[in-house]
Amino acid sequence: MIYLPPLRRLLLPATIFLAIVVFYRSSFSTTSLPSFILHPPPPPSEGIRVPFTDVQPEVFPAFDAAAHHLIPSTNFYYDLYESSNGSISTWSSQKPIDQPALNILWQCPVQANRYTNHIRIPAIVRNITQIPPEPLKPENRVFWNPTIISLPYWAENQYLVVSRIVTAGNHQENVMCEANVCYVGPAEDAKPREKPCTEDDLKLLGPAGGMRCASTPIALNVPPTPAEQCYGKYGSYVDVPGFHDPRIFWSGKGEPLMMVNTQSRYTCFGLWMLDLRSLHPPLQDLLASSPQHPSLGPLKSYSSLTELTRNPPSTRANIEKNWFLFFPPTGESYIHYDLSNPRNTSARGRTFAKLLGNGFTTANLTDPSELPCLLDTEATETDEAKKGGTWHQATNSLRLVLCERKDPQCRPTPENTVFFAVIHRKFPNYLRLPLRYERHFMVWSASPPFSMLGISQHPILMANETASGWTESNNWDDDPGNVALVSHNKLHRNSTEPYGGKGYWAYFTYTVSIAFAWARTGMEEVGEMNWGFLDDEVVLGIGIDDKGQGFARARAGDLVQCLRACPGRAEAGGDDR
Repeated sequence: MIYLPPLRRLLLPATIFLAIVVFYRSSFSTTSLPSFILHPPPPPSEGIRVPFTDVQPEVFPAFDAAAHHLIPSTNFYYDLYESSNGSISTWSSQKPIDQPALNILWQCPVQANRYTNHIRIPAIVRNITQIPPEPLKPENRVFWNPTIISLPYWAENQYLVVSRIVTAGNHQENVMCEANVCYVGPAEDAKPREKPCTEDDLKLLGPAGGMRCASTPIALNVPPTPAEQCYGKYGSYVDVPGFHDPRIFWSGKGEPLMMVNTQSRYTCFGLWMLDLRSLHPPLQDLLASSPQHPSLGPLKSYSSLTELTRNPPSTRANIEKNWFLFFPPTGESYIHYDLSNPRNTSARGRTFAKLLGNGFTTANLTDPSELPCLLDTEATETDEAKKGGTWHQATNSLRLVLCERKDPQCRPTPENTVFFAVIHRKFPNYLRLPLRYERHFMVWSASPPFSMLGISQHPILMANETASGWTESNNWDDDPGNVALVSHNKLHRNSTEPYGGKGYWAYFTYTVSIAFAWARTGMEEVGEMNWGFLDDEVVLGIGIDDKGQGFARARAGDLVQCLRACPGRAEAGGDDR
Protein backbone atom coordinates (compact mmCIF):
# COMPACT_ATOMS: atom_id res chain seq x y z
CA MET A 1 0.00 0.00 0.00
CA ILE A 2 1.30 3.43 -1.03
CA TYR A 3 1.33 6.03 1.71
CA LEU A 4 0.96 9.76 0.83
CA PRO A 5 1.24 12.61 3.30
CA PRO A 6 -2.04 14.50 3.83
CA LEU A 7 -1.29 17.38 1.39
CA ARG A 8 0.16 15.16 -1.27
CA ARG A 9 -3.10 13.22 -1.45
CA LEU A 10 -4.62 16.26 -3.24
CA LEU A 11 -1.93 16.39 -5.91
CA LEU A 12 -3.43 13.76 -8.22
CA PRO A 13 -7.02 15.15 -8.15
CA ALA A 14 -5.73 18.68 -8.72
CA THR A 15 -3.68 17.56 -11.72
CA ILE A 16 -6.70 15.79 -13.24
CA PHE A 17 -8.93 18.87 -12.67
CA LEU A 18 -6.37 21.19 -14.30
CA ALA A 19 -6.13 18.93 -17.34
CA ILE A 20 -9.92 18.99 -17.73
CA VAL A 21 -9.99 22.82 -17.58
CA VAL A 22 -7.22 23.14 -20.19
CA PHE A 23 -8.98 20.64 -22.49
CA TYR A 24 -12.30 22.48 -22.14
CA ARG A 25 -10.80 25.93 -22.89
CA SER A 26 -8.87 24.69 -25.91
CA SER A 27 -11.82 22.76 -27.35
CA PHE A 28 -14.71 25.21 -26.97
CA SER A 29 -13.12 28.68 -27.08
CA THR A 30 -12.89 30.27 -30.54
CA THR A 31 -10.66 33.19 -29.52
CA SER A 32 -7.02 32.98 -28.68
CA LEU A 33 -5.47 34.54 -25.59
CA PRO A 34 -4.42 38.14 -26.19
CA SER A 35 -0.76 38.85 -26.35
CA PHE A 36 0.71 40.65 -23.34
CA ILE A 37 2.00 44.14 -24.16
CA LEU A 38 4.15 45.97 -21.66
CA HIS A 39 3.40 49.42 -23.11
CA PRO A 40 0.68 50.65 -25.44
CA PRO A 41 1.83 51.58 -28.94
CA PRO A 42 2.60 55.29 -29.45
CA PRO A 43 -0.17 57.45 -30.89
CA PRO A 44 0.00 58.46 -34.54
CA SER A 45 1.79 61.72 -35.25
CA GLU A 46 -1.47 63.60 -35.84
CA GLY A 47 -2.82 62.61 -32.38
CA ILE A 48 -5.35 60.09 -31.21
CA ARG A 49 -8.85 60.52 -32.58
CA VAL A 50 -11.78 58.69 -31.09
CA PRO A 51 -14.41 58.03 -33.77
CA PHE A 52 -17.67 59.77 -32.94
CA THR A 53 -19.59 56.62 -33.75
CA ASP A 54 -17.65 54.70 -31.07
CA VAL A 55 -19.14 56.84 -28.31
CA GLN A 56 -22.16 55.10 -26.78
CA PRO A 57 -25.53 56.89 -27.18
CA GLU A 58 -26.07 57.06 -23.43
CA VAL A 59 -22.98 59.25 -23.06
CA PHE A 60 -24.78 62.12 -24.75
CA PRO A 61 -27.84 62.33 -26.99
CA ALA A 62 -26.25 62.14 -30.43
CA PHE A 63 -28.73 63.12 -33.12
CA ASP A 64 -26.66 62.28 -36.16
CA ALA A 65 -23.35 60.59 -35.49
CA ALA A 66 -22.21 61.03 -39.07
CA ALA A 67 -22.59 64.82 -38.78
CA HIS A 68 -20.67 65.09 -35.47
CA HIS A 69 -23.26 67.45 -33.98
CA LEU A 70 -25.64 67.66 -31.05
CA ILE A 71 -29.17 68.98 -31.49
CA PRO A 72 -30.84 70.89 -28.62
CA SER A 73 -33.45 69.15 -26.54
CA THR A 74 -36.95 69.90 -27.82
CA ASN A 75 -38.00 70.59 -24.23
CA PHE A 76 -35.99 73.79 -24.18
CA TYR A 77 -35.60 74.95 -27.76
CA TYR A 78 -38.93 74.30 -29.49
CA ASP A 79 -42.45 75.57 -29.00
CA LEU A 80 -45.49 73.50 -29.80
CA TYR A 81 -48.47 75.35 -31.24
CA GLU A 82 -51.76 74.44 -32.83
CA SER A 83 -52.09 75.18 -36.52
CA SER A 84 -55.27 76.37 -38.26
CA ASN A 85 -56.31 72.83 -39.15
CA GLY A 86 -56.03 71.71 -35.52
CA SER A 87 -52.83 69.69 -35.87
CA ILE A 88 -49.89 70.18 -33.51
CA SER A 89 -46.78 71.48 -35.22
CA THR A 90 -43.26 72.33 -34.11
CA TRP A 91 -41.90 75.83 -34.45
CA SER A 92 -38.40 75.15 -35.72
CA SER A 93 -36.94 78.63 -35.29
CA GLN A 94 -36.86 79.00 -31.50
CA LYS A 95 -35.49 82.31 -30.22
CA PRO A 96 -33.97 82.76 -26.75
CA ILE A 97 -35.90 86.01 -26.32
CA ASP A 98 -39.14 83.99 -26.28
CA GLN A 99 -38.07 81.83 -23.34
CA PRO A 100 -39.72 83.17 -20.13
CA ALA A 101 -36.97 81.91 -17.82
CA LEU A 102 -34.48 84.18 -19.61
CA ASN A 103 -36.48 87.43 -19.33
CA ILE A 104 -34.23 88.76 -16.57
CA LEU A 105 -31.31 88.83 -19.04
CA TRP A 106 -32.94 91.33 -21.42
CA GLN A 107 -33.78 93.94 -18.77
CA CYS A 108 -31.58 97.04 -19.00
CA PRO A 109 -31.95 99.48 -16.07
CA VAL A 110 -28.64 101.25 -16.79
CA GLN A 111 -28.23 103.90 -19.49
CA ALA A 112 -25.17 103.61 -21.73
CA ASN A 113 -22.55 106.36 -22.10
CA ARG A 114 -23.50 108.35 -25.22
CA TYR A 115 -19.88 108.53 -26.42
CA THR A 116 -18.27 105.23 -25.46
CA ASN A 117 -21.46 103.09 -25.38
CA HIS A 118 -20.29 101.53 -22.09
CA ILE A 119 -22.46 100.92 -19.05
CA ARG A 120 -21.05 101.04 -15.53
CA ILE A 121 -21.88 98.79 -12.61
CA PRO A 122 -21.36 99.84 -8.96
CA ALA A 123 -18.35 97.61 -8.23
CA ILE A 124 -14.86 99.14 -8.29
CA VAL A 125 -11.52 97.61 -9.26
CA ARG A 126 -9.26 97.27 -6.22
CA ASN A 127 -5.61 96.34 -5.98
CA ILE A 128 -3.91 93.03 -5.22
CA THR A 129 -0.51 92.78 -3.55
CA GLN A 130 1.74 89.72 -3.31
CA ILE A 131 3.60 91.21 -0.34
CA PRO A 132 2.43 89.33 2.77
CA PRO A 133 2.35 90.71 6.31
CA GLU A 134 5.85 90.62 7.80
CA PRO A 135 7.60 89.69 4.52
CA LEU A 136 10.83 87.73 4.77
CA LYS A 137 12.61 89.95 2.22
CA PRO A 138 11.89 93.05 0.12
CA GLU A 139 9.69 92.42 -2.91
CA ASN A 140 10.28 94.42 -6.09
CA ARG A 141 8.90 92.07 -8.72
CA VAL A 142 5.95 93.23 -10.83
CA PHE A 143 2.86 90.97 -10.89
CA TRP A 144 0.07 91.02 -13.45
CA ASN A 145 -2.94 89.16 -14.92
CA PRO A 146 -4.28 87.50 -11.74
CA THR A 147 -6.54 84.47 -11.92
CA ILE A 148 -8.53 83.84 -8.75
CA ILE A 149 -10.71 81.18 -7.12
CA SER A 150 -12.38 81.26 -3.73
CA LEU A 151 -11.43 78.61 -1.19
CA PRO A 152 -13.95 76.49 0.77
CA TYR A 153 -15.61 78.16 3.75
CA TRP A 154 -13.59 76.11 6.27
CA ALA A 155 -10.24 77.31 4.84
CA GLU A 156 -8.03 79.60 6.89
CA ASN A 157 -7.82 82.06 3.98
CA GLN A 158 -10.40 83.22 1.46
CA TYR A 159 -8.85 83.07 -2.01
CA LEU A 160 -6.20 81.40 -4.12
CA VAL A 161 -4.41 83.73 -6.56
CA VAL A 162 -2.10 82.82 -9.43
CA SER A 163 -0.26 85.76 -11.04
CA ARG A 164 2.24 86.18 -13.82
CA ILE A 165 5.53 88.01 -13.22
CA VAL A 166 6.85 90.66 -15.57
CA THR A 167 10.24 89.29 -16.70
CA ALA A 168 13.14 90.87 -18.56
CA GLY A 169 13.28 88.16 -21.24
CA ASN A 170 10.98 85.74 -23.04
CA HIS A 171 10.84 83.26 -20.18
CA GLN A 172 7.62 83.01 -18.19
CA GLU A 173 7.22 82.89 -14.41
CA ASN A 174 4.07 82.42 -12.36
CA VAL A 175 3.45 82.39 -8.60
CA MET A 176 0.60 81.37 -6.32
CA CYS A 177 -0.54 82.43 -2.87
CA GLU A 178 -3.52 82.22 -0.56
CA ALA A 179 -5.00 85.68 0.02
CA ASN A 180 -7.59 87.65 1.99
CA VAL A 181 -9.58 90.83 1.38
CA CYS A 182 -9.55 93.70 3.87
CA TYR A 183 -12.30 96.32 4.01
CA VAL A 184 -12.45 100.08 4.39
CA GLY A 185 -15.46 101.79 5.96
CA PRO A 186 -18.19 100.70 8.39
CA ALA A 187 -17.93 97.18 9.79
CA GLU A 188 -21.50 96.42 8.70
CA ASP A 189 -20.37 96.74 5.08
CA ALA A 190 -17.73 94.05 5.51
CA LYS A 191 -18.15 90.61 3.97
CA PRO A 192 -17.95 87.47 6.17
CA ARG A 193 -14.61 87.11 7.97
CA GLU A 194 -13.11 90.19 6.35
CA LYS A 195 -10.83 92.23 8.57
CA PRO A 196 -10.43 96.01 8.56
CA CYS A 197 -7.47 97.23 6.53
CA THR A 198 -4.40 98.09 8.58
CA GLU A 199 -2.15 101.06 7.85
CA ASP A 200 0.30 98.63 6.26
CA ASP A 201 -2.51 97.23 4.04
CA LEU A 202 -3.51 100.72 2.87
CA LYS A 203 0.11 101.61 2.17
CA LEU A 204 0.34 98.70 -0.29
CA LEU A 205 -3.24 98.57 -1.60
CA GLY A 206 -4.33 102.21 -1.62
CA PRO A 207 -7.25 103.90 0.14
CA ALA A 208 -9.88 101.43 -1.15
CA GLY A 209 -8.15 98.41 0.37
CA GLY A 210 -8.01 95.18 -1.59
CA MET A 211 -6.60 91.65 -1.63
CA ARG A 212 -3.31 90.65 0.00
CA CYS A 213 -1.34 87.43 0.05
CA ALA A 214 -1.35 85.78 3.49
CA SER A 215 2.12 84.27 2.98
CA THR A 216 5.05 84.52 0.58
CA PRO A 217 4.00 83.46 -2.95
CA ILE A 218 5.39 80.16 -4.18
CA ALA A 219 6.70 79.61 -7.70
CA LEU A 220 4.64 77.25 -9.84
CA ASN A 221 7.04 74.72 -11.28
CA VAL A 222 5.19 73.04 -14.13
CA PRO A 223 7.35 70.59 -16.10
CA PRO A 224 8.38 71.65 -19.60
CA THR A 225 6.44 70.21 -22.52
CA PRO A 226 7.66 69.09 -25.96
CA ALA A 227 7.45 71.51 -28.88
CA GLU A 228 6.98 69.06 -31.72
CA GLN A 229 5.13 71.20 -34.29
CA CYS A 230 6.82 74.65 -34.26
CA TYR A 231 7.99 75.34 -37.79
CA GLY A 232 8.73 78.37 -39.96
CA LYS A 233 7.97 81.67 -38.24
CA TYR A 234 6.99 79.72 -35.12
CA GLY A 235 10.41 78.07 -34.81
CA SER A 236 11.56 80.49 -32.10
CA TYR A 237 8.68 79.44 -29.83
CA VAL A 238 10.54 76.22 -29.09
CA ASP A 239 12.97 78.16 -26.90
CA VAL A 240 10.41 80.06 -24.78
CA PRO A 241 10.59 78.45 -21.32
CA GLY A 242 7.72 78.46 -18.86
CA PHE A 243 3.95 78.46 -19.38
CA HIS A 244 1.68 81.36 -20.35
CA ASP A 245 -1.79 82.61 -19.44
CA PRO A 246 -2.72 80.36 -16.50
CA ARG A 247 -6.41 80.10 -15.67
CA ILE A 248 -7.56 78.51 -12.41
CA PHE A 249 -11.13 77.38 -11.74
CA TRP A 250 -13.22 74.75 -9.97
CA SER A 251 -14.54 71.79 -11.94
CA GLY A 252 -18.12 70.62 -11.49
CA LYS A 253 -16.79 67.82 -9.27
CA GLY A 254 -14.90 70.19 -6.97
CA GLU A 255 -11.41 69.78 -8.48
CA PRO A 256 -9.18 72.90 -8.34
CA LEU A 257 -7.83 72.96 -11.90
CA MET A 258 -5.31 75.08 -13.79
CA MET A 259 -5.22 75.41 -17.58
CA VAL A 260 -1.96 76.70 -19.06
CA ASN A 261 -0.74 77.63 -22.53
CA THR A 262 2.60 76.10 -23.49
CA GLN A 263 4.40 74.06 -26.16
CA SER A 264 2.38 71.26 -27.70
CA ARG A 265 2.74 67.74 -29.08
CA TYR A 266 0.09 68.36 -31.74
CA THR A 267 0.60 71.99 -32.75
CA CYS A 268 3.12 74.67 -31.75
CA PHE A 269 1.38 76.01 -28.62
CA GLY A 270 -1.54 74.23 -27.00
CA LEU A 271 -3.53 74.02 -23.78
CA TRP A 272 -2.69 71.71 -20.88
CA MET A 273 -4.56 70.91 -17.67
CA LEU A 274 -3.33 70.08 -14.17
CA ASP A 275 -4.95 69.62 -10.76
CA LEU A 276 -3.58 72.31 -8.42
CA ARG A 277 -3.31 69.76 -5.62
CA SER A 278 -0.37 68.27 -7.51
CA LEU A 279 1.44 71.62 -7.27
CA HIS A 280 0.23 72.73 -3.83
CA PRO A 281 -0.20 69.73 -1.45
CA PRO A 282 -1.91 71.79 1.30
CA LEU A 283 -4.91 71.97 -1.04
CA GLN A 284 -5.29 68.20 -0.80
CA ASP A 285 -5.41 68.37 3.00
CA LEU A 286 -7.90 71.25 2.80
CA LEU A 287 -10.32 69.48 0.46
CA ALA A 288 -10.15 66.32 2.58
CA SER A 289 -11.14 68.17 5.77
CA SER A 290 -14.73 69.27 5.10
CA PRO A 291 -16.53 69.60 8.47
CA GLN A 292 -19.77 68.29 6.94
CA HIS A 293 -18.48 65.60 4.57
CA PRO A 294 -15.04 64.26 5.60
CA SER A 295 -13.44 62.40 2.71
CA LEU A 296 -10.24 62.11 0.71
CA GLY A 297 -11.44 64.94 -1.52
CA PRO A 298 -12.55 64.73 -5.15
CA LEU A 299 -10.72 62.25 -7.36
CA LYS A 300 -8.08 63.80 -9.61
CA SER A 301 -8.93 63.81 -13.30
CA TYR A 302 -5.65 65.61 -14.10
CA SER A 303 -3.11 64.43 -11.52
CA SER A 304 -0.30 65.12 -14.00
CA LEU A 305 0.04 67.68 -16.77
CA THR A 306 -2.36 66.60 -19.54
CA GLU A 307 -2.65 68.12 -22.99
CA LEU A 308 -6.14 68.91 -24.26
CA THR A 309 -6.73 68.02 -27.89
CA ARG A 310 -8.80 69.33 -30.75
CA ASN A 311 -10.17 67.06 -33.46
CA PRO A 312 -9.89 66.53 -36.31
CA PRO A 313 -6.23 67.65 -36.58
CA SER A 314 -7.03 69.85 -39.59
CA THR A 315 -8.93 72.22 -37.27
CA ARG A 316 -5.93 72.99 -35.05
CA ALA A 317 -4.24 76.38 -35.16
CA ASN A 318 -0.49 76.89 -34.72
CA ILE A 319 -1.15 78.84 -31.51
CA GLU A 320 -4.16 77.70 -29.48
CA LYS A 321 -5.28 79.77 -26.49
CA ASN A 322 -8.20 81.00 -24.39
CA TRP A 323 -10.22 77.80 -24.36
CA PHE A 324 -12.66 77.29 -21.50
CA LEU A 325 -14.73 74.42 -20.13
CA PHE A 326 -18.39 73.77 -19.43
CA PHE A 327 -19.22 71.54 -16.46
CA PRO A 328 -22.94 70.66 -16.69
CA PRO A 329 -24.69 69.09 -13.68
CA THR A 330 -24.51 65.64 -15.28
CA GLY A 331 -20.78 65.40 -14.48
CA GLU A 332 -19.26 65.54 -17.97
CA SER A 333 -16.80 68.14 -19.26
CA TYR A 334 -16.83 70.02 -22.55
CA ILE A 335 -14.24 72.35 -24.11
CA HIS A 336 -15.40 75.51 -25.86
CA TYR A 337 -12.74 76.37 -28.45
CA ASP A 338 -14.05 79.23 -30.59
CA LEU A 339 -16.80 81.80 -30.90
CA SER A 340 -18.60 82.24 -34.19
CA ASN A 341 -16.78 84.73 -36.37
CA PRO A 342 -19.08 87.39 -37.87
CA ARG A 343 -16.53 88.29 -40.54
CA ASN A 344 -16.14 84.73 -41.76
CA THR A 345 -12.34 85.00 -41.66
CA SER A 346 -12.11 81.52 -40.15
CA ALA A 347 -13.68 78.37 -41.50
CA ARG A 348 -13.98 76.95 -38.00
CA GLY A 349 -16.73 79.19 -36.63
CA ARG A 350 -18.10 78.27 -33.22
CA THR A 351 -16.72 74.94 -31.99
CA PHE A 352 -16.91 72.86 -28.83
CA ALA A 353 -16.29 69.20 -28.02
CA LYS A 354 -16.79 66.66 -25.25
CA LEU A 355 -13.81 65.53 -23.20
CA LEU A 356 -13.51 61.75 -23.31
CA GLY A 357 -10.60 61.33 -20.87
CA ASN A 358 -6.84 61.93 -20.83
CA GLY A 359 -7.36 65.15 -22.78
CA PHE A 360 -8.90 63.44 -25.82
CA THR A 361 -12.06 64.87 -27.33
CA THR A 362 -14.81 64.30 -29.84
CA ALA A 363 -15.06 66.29 -33.02
CA ASN A 364 -17.08 69.54 -33.10
CA LEU A 365 -20.55 69.14 -31.58
CA THR A 366 -21.97 72.58 -32.36
CA ASP A 367 -25.59 72.61 -33.51
CA PRO A 368 -25.34 73.19 -37.30
CA SER A 369 -28.65 75.09 -37.28
CA GLU A 370 -27.51 77.64 -34.71
CA LEU A 371 -27.50 81.17 -36.15
CA PRO A 372 -24.46 83.41 -35.48
CA CYS A 373 -24.79 85.68 -32.44
CA LEU A 374 -21.79 88.01 -32.80
CA LEU A 375 -22.41 90.99 -35.06
CA ASP A 376 -20.07 92.71 -37.48
CA THR A 377 -20.89 96.42 -37.27
CA GLU A 378 -17.89 97.72 -39.21
CA ALA A 379 -19.89 98.69 -42.30
CA THR A 380 -22.37 100.87 -40.40
CA GLU A 381 -20.11 102.24 -37.63
CA THR A 382 -19.32 105.96 -37.89
CA ASP A 383 -17.13 106.30 -34.77
CA GLU A 384 -13.54 105.41 -35.74
CA ALA A 385 -12.79 104.42 -32.13
CA LYS A 386 -15.30 101.58 -32.45
CA LYS A 387 -13.84 100.09 -35.63
CA GLY A 388 -11.35 97.26 -35.99
CA GLY A 389 -12.41 95.16 -33.00
CA THR A 390 -12.04 91.37 -32.91
CA TRP A 391 -13.76 88.94 -30.55
CA HIS A 392 -11.80 86.72 -28.17
CA GLN A 393 -12.70 84.29 -25.41
CA ALA A 394 -11.28 85.49 -22.10
CA THR A 395 -12.29 83.68 -18.90
CA ASN A 396 -13.52 80.39 -17.54
CA SER A 397 -17.28 79.82 -17.35
CA LEU A 398 -19.59 79.67 -14.32
CA ARG A 399 -23.01 78.05 -13.99
CA LEU A 400 -25.76 80.47 -12.96
CA VAL A 401 -29.35 79.97 -11.80
CA LEU A 402 -31.48 82.90 -13.00
CA CYS A 403 -33.22 83.62 -9.69
CA GLU A 404 -32.06 84.78 -6.28
CA ARG A 405 -30.74 82.49 -3.57
CA LYS A 406 -32.76 84.33 -0.94
CA ASP A 407 -36.00 83.54 -2.80
CA PRO A 408 -37.54 80.40 -1.19
CA GLN A 409 -39.22 79.58 -4.52
CA CYS A 410 -35.93 79.63 -6.42
CA ARG A 411 -34.85 76.16 -7.53
CA PRO A 412 -32.39 75.23 -10.27
CA THR A 413 -34.10 73.80 -13.35
CA PRO A 414 -32.82 73.11 -16.86
CA GLU A 415 -34.87 76.07 -18.10
CA ASN A 416 -33.50 78.68 -15.65
CA THR A 417 -29.85 77.56 -15.53
CA VAL A 418 -27.16 78.93 -17.86
CA PHE A 419 -23.40 79.26 -18.23
CA PHE A 420 -21.78 82.68 -18.51
CA ALA A 421 -18.25 83.92 -19.20
CA VAL A 422 -16.39 87.06 -20.21
CA ILE A 423 -15.47 87.58 -23.83
CA HIS A 424 -13.41 90.54 -25.04
CA ARG A 425 -13.63 92.71 -28.08
CA LYS A 426 -10.04 93.74 -28.63
CA PHE A 427 -9.23 97.05 -30.33
CA PRO A 428 -5.70 97.91 -31.51
CA ASN A 429 -3.97 101.29 -31.65
CA TYR A 430 -2.13 102.66 -34.68
CA LEU A 431 0.88 100.44 -33.84
CA ARG A 432 -1.44 97.39 -33.79
CA LEU A 433 -0.84 97.06 -30.02
CA PRO A 434 -3.79 96.71 -27.62
CA LEU A 435 -5.74 99.93 -27.18
CA ARG A 436 -8.53 98.46 -25.08
CA TYR A 437 -10.29 95.20 -24.29
CA GLU A 438 -14.04 95.71 -24.12
CA ARG A 439 -15.63 93.43 -21.53
CA HIS A 440 -18.79 91.61 -22.62
CA PHE A 441 -20.66 88.81 -20.89
CA MET A 442 -21.98 85.94 -22.96
CA VAL A 443 -24.58 83.41 -21.81
CA TRP A 444 -25.07 79.83 -23.04
CA SER A 445 -27.64 77.18 -22.21
CA ALA A 446 -26.50 74.81 -19.47
CA SER A 447 -26.93 71.56 -21.41
CA PRO A 448 -25.45 70.33 -24.68
CA PRO A 449 -25.14 71.79 -27.27
CA PHE A 450 -24.80 74.91 -25.08
CA SER A 451 -26.66 77.22 -27.44
CA MET A 452 -25.62 80.88 -27.42
CA LEU A 453 -28.44 82.75 -25.69
CA GLY A 454 -27.27 86.34 -25.28
CA ILE A 455 -24.40 88.82 -25.13
CA SER A 456 -23.97 92.21 -23.45
CA GLN A 457 -25.56 94.96 -25.54
CA HIS A 458 -22.93 97.37 -24.22
CA PRO A 459 -19.35 96.90 -22.99
CA ILE A 460 -19.17 96.71 -19.18
CA LEU A 461 -17.00 99.03 -17.09
CA MET A 462 -16.50 98.90 -13.35
CA ALA A 463 -17.31 102.12 -11.49
CA ASN A 464 -13.74 103.47 -11.62
CA GLU A 465 -12.61 102.14 -15.04
CA THR A 466 -12.14 104.15 -18.23
CA ALA A 467 -11.96 103.20 -21.92
CA SER A 468 -9.07 104.29 -24.13
CA GLY A 469 -10.03 105.84 -27.45
CA TRP A 470 -12.12 108.70 -26.04
CA THR A 471 -11.32 111.77 -23.95
CA GLU A 472 -11.52 111.80 -20.19
CA SER A 473 -14.64 113.96 -20.17
CA ASN A 474 -16.32 111.66 -22.70
CA ASN A 475 -15.50 108.66 -20.51
CA TRP A 476 -17.16 110.25 -17.49
CA ASP A 477 -20.15 111.67 -19.35
CA ASP A 478 -22.32 109.15 -17.48
CA ASP A 479 -21.31 110.73 -14.13
CA PRO A 480 -23.64 113.73 -13.51
CA GLY A 481 -21.27 115.28 -10.97
CA ASN A 482 -18.34 115.14 -13.33
CA VAL A 483 -20.44 116.50 -16.22
CA ALA A 484 -21.45 119.53 -14.11
CA LEU A 485 -17.84 120.19 -13.06
CA VAL A 486 -16.54 119.93 -16.63
CA SER A 487 -19.29 122.22 -17.96
CA HIS A 488 -18.50 124.84 -15.31
CA ASN A 489 -14.76 124.75 -15.94
CA LYS A 490 -15.18 124.98 -19.72
CA LEU A 491 -17.13 128.22 -19.28
CA HIS A 492 -15.02 129.88 -16.64
CA ARG A 493 -11.49 128.60 -17.24
CA ASN A 494 -9.16 128.26 -20.19
CA SER A 495 -8.47 124.62 -19.38
CA THR A 496 -7.94 121.39 -21.30
CA GLU A 497 -8.93 117.78 -20.75
CA PRO A 498 -10.01 116.59 -18.26
CA TYR A 499 -11.21 120.14 -17.40
CA GLY A 500 -10.63 119.61 -13.70
CA GLY A 501 -12.77 116.46 -13.67
CA LYS A 502 -11.90 112.80 -13.47
CA GLY A 503 -9.04 111.49 -15.60
CA TYR A 504 -8.06 108.15 -17.10
CA TRP A 505 -7.91 105.26 -14.63
CA ALA A 506 -5.73 102.91 -16.73
CA TYR A 507 -4.75 102.56 -20.37
CA PHE A 508 -6.49 99.18 -20.65
CA THR A 509 -7.73 96.37 -18.44
CA TYR A 510 -8.13 92.69 -19.23
CA THR A 511 -10.44 90.25 -17.42
CA VAL A 512 -8.56 87.03 -16.70
CA SER A 513 -10.95 84.96 -14.57
CA ILE A 514 -14.32 84.88 -12.83
CA ALA A 515 -15.22 82.95 -9.66
CA PHE A 516 -18.01 83.03 -7.15
CA ALA A 517 -16.94 84.97 -4.08
CA TRP A 518 -15.82 83.37 -0.85
CA ALA A 519 -18.39 81.94 1.61
CA ARG A 520 -21.57 83.12 -0.09
CA THR A 521 -23.64 81.14 2.42
CA GLY A 522 -20.88 79.73 4.60
CA MET A 523 -21.89 76.16 3.77
CA GLU A 524 -20.80 75.46 0.16
CA GLU A 525 -19.02 72.20 -0.51
CA VAL A 526 -16.32 72.05 -3.18
CA GLY A 527 -18.74 70.56 -5.71
CA GLU A 528 -20.80 73.77 -5.48
CA MET A 529 -17.97 76.26 -6.01
CA ASN A 530 -18.60 76.83 -9.73
CA TRP A 531 -22.35 77.57 -9.64
CA GLY A 532 -24.52 80.17 -7.97
CA PHE A 533 -27.50 82.53 -8.13
CA LEU A 534 -28.20 86.07 -9.34
CA ASP A 535 -27.67 87.61 -5.89
CA ASP A 536 -24.35 85.83 -5.34
CA GLU A 537 -21.19 87.88 -5.77
CA VAL A 538 -18.61 87.14 -8.44
CA VAL A 539 -14.90 88.00 -8.16
CA LEU A 540 -13.23 89.10 -11.40
CA GLY A 541 -9.45 88.84 -11.75
CA ILE A 542 -8.30 91.86 -13.77
CA GLY A 543 -4.96 92.59 -15.43
CA ILE A 544 -4.01 96.26 -15.67
CA ASP A 545 -1.83 97.57 -18.52
CA ASP A 546 0.18 94.30 -18.68
CA LYS A 547 2.02 95.50 -15.57
CA GLY A 548 -0.46 95.41 -12.73
CA GLN A 549 -3.33 93.48 -11.21
CA GLY A 550 -6.63 94.06 -9.50
CA PHE A 551 -9.99 92.51 -8.79
CA ALA A 552 -13.64 93.53 -8.64
CA ARG A 553 -16.51 91.96 -6.75
CA ALA A 554 -19.97 92.35 -8.27
CA ARG A 555 -23.41 90.76 -8.13
CA ALA A 556 -23.85 88.10 -10.78
CA GLY A 557 -27.17 89.70 -11.75
CA ASP A 558 -25.43 93.01 -12.51
CA LEU A 559 -23.01 91.25 -14.85
CA VAL A 560 -25.62 89.49 -16.98
CA GLN A 561 -28.16 92.31 -17.23
CA CYS A 562 -28.85 94.26 -20.41
CA LEU A 563 -28.07 91.45 -22.84
CA ARG A 564 -28.96 91.29 -26.52
CA ALA A 565 -30.69 88.00 -27.31
CA CYS A 566 -29.00 85.72 -29.82
CA PRO A 567 -31.16 84.81 -32.85
CA GLY A 568 -31.42 81.13 -31.87
CA ARG A 569 -31.62 78.38 -34.44
CA ALA A 570 -33.49 77.69 -37.63
CA GLU A 571 -34.03 74.65 -39.83
CA ALA A 572 -34.64 74.65 -43.55
CA GLY A 573 -38.30 74.54 -44.35
CA GLY A 574 -39.37 75.38 -40.80
CA ASP A 575 -42.14 77.81 -39.96
CA ASP A 576 -40.48 81.02 -38.80
CA ARG A 577 -43.77 82.52 -37.65
